[in-house]
Amino acid sequence: MSDIHVDWPGGARVAVMLTFDFDAETLWLSRDPDNARRPGVLSQGTYGAKVGVPKILEVLREEAVKATFFVPGWTAENHTARCEAILRDGHEVAHHSYSHRWIDPDFPDQEREEMERGLDALKRVLGVVPRGYRSPAGETSDNMVRLLQRHGFLYDSSLLDDVVPYRLALPGGGGEGPVELPWHWSTDDAPHALFSIKNPRPIFPNSHLREIFQDEFREIHRWGGLYNLVMHPQVTGRPSRVALLREMIGWMRDFPGVWFATGAEVAEAWAATQKSRAS
Repeated sequence: MSDIHVDWPGGARVAVMLTFDFDAETLWLSRDPDNARRPGVLSQGTYGAKVGVPKILEVLREEAVKATFFVPGWTAENHTARCEAILRDGHEVAHHSYSHRWIDPDFPDQEREEMERGLDALKRVLGVVPRGYRSPAGETSDNMVRLLQRHGFLYDSSLLDDVVPYRLALPGGGGEGPVELPWHWSTDDAPHALFSIKNPRPIFPNSHLREIFQDEFREIHRWGGLYNLVMHPQVTGRPSRVALLREMIGWMRDFPGVWFATGAEVAEAWAATQKSRAS
């Protein structure tokens, strides 16, 4: 594990990333293409765009914090107005594949297609050249790390192996890659609250999420690391969880030295600390 005590800007003790994977319907289409003819299943993703994103943006405006939205290219093409609203509010739009297809290392051509179609959609539709990337479901590969470097990404947020940023190593001893901003399933809303008829599981009460999210934050704050909260508009965009998001922001602000930042800001700040240490 890398050193914990990061010198965050302004003497902050902890960096907080509020991140939203704006999958919309791609979450369900990528799991099972047959869902294209199942409007009931797809409507969960539609809710995220129709209701979830506007309500989340409302909270972020009220609390005056910036967030990072990881957006598939398909979402940019099919929910353009919502993506434009995200940008108008000054939030970061980052790359989240084209269709939310999970990476399979046995098919590098498909990885490249997903990457490049997503890049094209974000630039063509939104005018965004993303600086960050998050893989669907945390599935990644050596080939994807090479693609991120080739396309000039500042950071990746796909791995779960630390609580502070670090520099990815390019496969095969090829040197340094992008900055990695780790996350974890425990601070992801989906394992606790995303339901599927084909994969049924309990939908836990908000008290369950609150306890896990807050316990993780307390200790990461003590360590001085990165708190990377992963949310989905179709999950956290539900009414009671919008309230939980508002509550979490206010609760974290009661701790000393909390820095809310986008993925690009966190990656830049961490990279700057490494340069100053080396000089």
